[in-house]
Amino acid sequence: MEREGAGLFAAFWVLGRFSGHVPHVLRYHGRHREFYVAVAVGRSVHTYNVKKLGIVAVSNTLPQDITCLAADRMLIFASYDNILHAFARNKEVVHTYEGHKARIHLLQPFGGHVISVDVDNVLIVWNIQSEEEYLQIDFDKATFAVSALLHPSTYLNKILLGSEQGTLQLWNIKSNKLLYSFPGWGLAVTTLEQAPAVNVVAVGLVSGHIIVHNIKYDETLIKFQQDWGPITAISFRTDGHPVMAAGSPVGHIALWDLEEKKLMCQMQDAHSTAIAGMTFVPGEPLLITNGADNALRVWIFDGPGGAGRVLRSRMGHSAPPTKIRYHGQNGKQILSAGQDGTLQSFSTVHEKFNKSLGRGSINKKKSKKKGLKLDTMALPPITSFASEVAHQSDWDGIVACHQGYITCTTWNYQKTSMGAHKLRPEEFSKHTPVDIYATAVDITSCGNFAVIGMSTGQVDVYNMQSGIHRGHYGEETAHEGAIRGVAVDGLNQLVITAGSEGLIKFWKFKMKDLVYSTELSSSPSGILLHRDSGILGIAFDDFTISVLDIETRKIVRTFSGHHGRINDMTFSPDGRWLITSSMDCSIKTWDLPSGCLIDCFLVDSAAVSLTMSPTGDFLASAHVDDLGIYLWSNRSLYSLVSLRPLPADYEPSLVTLPSTCPMQDMDVSGDEDACDEMIEYVSPEQLGEQLVTLSLLPESRWKNLINLDIIKKKNKPREPPKVPKSAPFFIPTLPGLIPQYILPEEENDRQSKVVNLGVLAQKSDFYVHLEEALSTNEYKAPLDLLKSLGPSNIELELRGLAPEGGGSMEVMLSFLRMIGVMLNKKYNFELIQAYLALFLKLHIKILSSEPKLLEELSKLSMQLEETWIHLQALFNQSLCVLTYMKSALL
Repeated sequence: MEREGAGLFAAFWVLGRFSGHVPHVLRYHGRHREFYVAVAVGRSVHTYNVKKLGIVAVSNTLPQDITCLAADRMLIFASYDNILHAFARNKEVVHTYEGHKARIHLLQPFGGHVISVDVDNVLIVWNIQSEEEYLQIDFDKATFAVSALLHPSTYLNKILLGSEQGTLQLWNIKSNKLLYSFPGWGLAVTTLEQAPAVNVVAVGLVSGHIIVHNIKYDETLIKFQQDWGPITAISFRTDGHPVMAAGSPVGHIALWDLEEKKLMCQMQDAHSTAIAGMTFVPGEPLLITNGADNALRVWIFDGPGGAGRVLRSRMGHSAPPTKIRYHGQNGKQILSAGQDGTLQSFSTVHEKFNKSLGRGSINKKKSKKKGLKLDTMALPPITSFASEVAHQSDWDGIVACHQGYITCTTWNYQKTSMGAHKLRPEEFSKHTPVDIYATAVDITSCGNFAVIGMSTGQVDVYNMQSGIHRGHYGEETAHEGAIRGVAVDGLNQLVITAGSEGLIKFWKFKMKDLVYSTELSSSPSGILLHRDSGILGIAFDDFTISVLDIETRKIVRTFSGHHGRINDMTFSPDGRWLITSSMDCSIKTWDLPSGCLIDCFLVDSAAVSLTMSPTGDFLASAHVDDLGIYLWSNRSLYSLVSLRPLPADYEPSLVTLPSTCPMQDMDVSGDEDACDEMIEYVSPEQLGEQLVTLSLLPESRWKNLINLDIIKKKNKPREPPKVPKSAPFFIPTLPGLIPQYILPEEENDRQSKVVNLGVLAQKSDFYVHLEEALSTNEYKAPLDLLKSLGPSNIELELRGLAPEGGGSMEVMLSFLRMIGVMLNKKYNFELIQAYLALFLKLHIKILSSEPKLLEELSKLSMQLEETWIHLQALFNQSLCVLTYMKSALL
C-alpha cells in the first residue's frame, strides 16, 4: 500500500559538490565585462564568476551525469551518453541533438555549428539553431581513433584532429576534405591546445611529452617531457609572460618557460587527483584548475620564482563522507568527516562560509615536508567525532577518533586546523598497539571534558583544555566487550556506556562510580542521547531500535522494521521524532509519543550518516559512494503533512536525492493538494456548554474599549488642519496709476458644525437586529455584527442605543438580554465583559433611572458573580497543585 501525497521530508539542496572529472569551460561575458567558469557537477552545470568564485547560476538537471562540456559565446553544450544538449542563459535546455549511437567524448563549438565525436569514431557537425546534421564523418578505429579535437585560430572552416595512433589530420568541414595528415610521433595524442601565436599548436602525448608544433610548416618548435604520465591539460599564459602550463594524472602542474625552453617550476599536489581542466584567464596572471577531487581553484602568479598560489577555491570531500553532524545551535554549519581523512565544515547559508579543517596528521611539520602523496604521517579517516561550541574560542572544541587507531585527536573550529592534543591512554604513550583502537567519543556540553571508549572496553576521560587524562570508568575496563557508544548528559551528572556484550551502564561522571547496569536483548551497534529530554536511542545488531529514558532507566519504546544494519540515528530538536537510516536504503521517522512509524522513504544509495538541524528546518544525509551532503526540508514547518501512523503494508516510494536544481519536468503543484486521508480538523466554536470559551478576535478589537475616550483625546490634533487659500490665475487689481490688488472678502456666515441628530435618524443594522431579537430571542446576528466592527464603530453603535442618540429603552433592554444569553452559553467571554463595561460607562445615568433596566442588570450581576466564583475556584486549585509539585521536586 502506498500513501498518497508527499512525505514528511522534501528534497531541497546538495552541499559540498563543486567539480568532477569533466574539464571546466571559461567564458567571457561582453556586457558584464567579466569572466565566468562553467563546471559540470553531476547532472547539472554550475557557473561561477572568476572575480569572487561565487556561484551565479545553476542549470536545470539532466537525466544522467554530464560526461562532456563545451561552450561558445552564447550557449553551453553538455552531453551525457549519446545525447547532446545546449543550455541558454546558463539555465534551461534550448536545443537537443540526437543522432549518435555511442557515448560522446569530444565537443567543439564551431561558429554557427557544434562538432561532436563519439567513442565509435563518428564525427557529426550540427547546425546549432536547426538541430540538424550538417556533416557526418566516420573514421576507422584501427587507423585513426579520434582522441583530441581543436579549431586552430584563423583557420577558416578547418579543424585539427588527434588520434590514439599518434597521427594528426587537418580537415575542411565545409568541403568535407582532408587537407593534410601529420605523421605524428608514434604516441597517442591526449590533448590539443592553441598557442597565442598563429599556426602554433601544443600537442600533449600519452608518454608525457609536450610538442609545440607549427602546423603550417609541419615543424616541431619545442619538445618538453614530464615524468608524471600522460598530459591531461595544457594552457598558455597570455599576460606577457611566455609560460605554458601542463597537467598530469597525479595532480601536479608543470610550468614551462617557452623563451628559455626549460622547466620554470612545479606546482606539486595542486589537486589530489588528475588535473581535469586547466585554463589561464586571458590577459591576467590567473590559472583556473579543476579535478575529480571535487575542487575548483584559482591560482595567481604574483610571487618570485614563477610559482602560483591559491587565490580562491571551492572544495569539498574528495572521498565520500562518513560522519556528519550539525555544529552549534544556529543550524548553519555542518561538520563532515570523509574517507579522504579531512574534516570540513559546510555552510547551509552560502558556500563562501565553508571551511576545511585539514587532514589529520601525527606530525604536521613532517607531513608538510613530504607532501600529499608521500605522507606517511597522515592519520586514517575519522570514524566518529563530537563537537561543542562552548569555549571553542578558548581551546579545542572537537574530538575525533580514527579508523583502527588508538589516538584521538582534537580540532579547533575557530583556527580551522587540527588541535594541540593527542588523546591516548597513558599505558600506550610510548608504543602504538595494532589491535586496540578508539571506537566512540563524546564531549560534555560545557566543552571541558572528552569521554573516549576503546575496543578493549576501556572508557577514559580527558580534559580538553590541557589534554590531561582525568581518570577512567571501572576498575580496569568499563565493559568486557568493545565500547559501541558513550554519552554524557546535559548536566555532567551521568556517563552512559554501551558494550558489545549487551550491557548499558550508567556511571557518575565525577566520582566514576557505577550507578546502574541493565542487560539488553541484543548487542548494541550504537547509541545517541538527546540531552534536553534525557532520551537515549539504542540501535541493535538485529536491526531493531530501542528508546531508553535515562531518568527511570527503563526502555520505553521499541521499533522494528529495518532490514539492514542501522547506520545512524538523529533526534528532532524537540525530541519527538527519531529518524534512522539503514543499509536497506530506507530513512524512517518514528514518532516517540505514539510509538509509531509516521514516515518512510527509499533512496538510491544507503545513507551512512544523518543529522537534524537544531532549528528543525533541515535533515542532512550522507550516502554510500557519494561526495555530497544532501539537505531535506521539513515540510511540517510550512505545509499540511499527515503525521498519522503508516499502515503495516505500507510500501515506501523511491525518492530522488536532492540536486542543485530541480528537474525540468518536476511538477510541484500537486504538493499543496491535501491527500484523501488528510481531513483538516475544524474546531467547533465551543467544546462544551460548561466551559468558559474565549473568542478568537485580537486584543486590539476589545481590550481598549473602556479607554477609547482617553485614546481619542491623546490622538486629537492641537488645531484642525487649515485649507490653503486658492489664489486665482489672474489676480484682480484696482484701476489707477499705482497697481493695487483687490483683497478677498472674508466669509462672515460660517456654517455651524453641530449636526442635528434628528436629521440622521436612520436605524443601523445592529439596531434593527436588536429590535428583531426582542421577539425571536436570537442574538447571534447582532453579536456577529458587533464582532466584525472596530473599536470606534462599536462605541458609536452603543451610544446610539440611548434615547438621546436616536435609540429607545426597549433596544437597551434587548442589548442587556444579549449579554445575559452570552453569559449563559459561556462563549465569547472576554468580548461580553468588554461590551458590558463600555455600555455601563456610556449609559450609567439612564440605567440608574429605569426600573426595567435595573432589574435586568441585577440578573446579570448574579450571573457574573456565579461565573467568576467558579473560575476563581479553578484558578486556586491549579495554583495549589503547581505549588505542591514545585515544592515536592525541590
